[in-house]
Amino acid sequence: MHFKLIIAFVDSDKTDDILHAAREEGATGSTVISQARGEGLESSKTFLGLSIETPRDVLLLLVEQHLARAIIERIAKAGEFDRDDQEGIAFQIDVEDAVGIAHQIKALEATVEEKI
Repeated sequence: MHFKLIIAFVDSDKTDDILHAAREEGATGSTVISQARGEGLESSKTFLGLSIETPRDVLLLLVEQHLARAIIERIAKAGEFDRDDQEGIAFQIDVEDAVGIAHQIKALEATVEEKI
């Protein structure tokens, strides 16, 4: 079984909805890193020298490669990434090797067989 790592940078108020959508599409778990900060094309706005930013979370999802594209599309929809350039970003990278996921592989085998 081969895996992809989906990394998503999202508004913290949308994290639960995005994780729920990813799980519905076949994701078996995630790691959330809270209080991340990022910048897009333009610098963040400030008011009297204080930064005005929406709190962000970084979501890490190790998913089976055949499910990855559907999960990333579902994440984008749940997070409304196409609404404007400040909503979030998600991408996937190949995973060479992973350990500690044997318990998830059995659950994934049935799911992947259904999808492909």
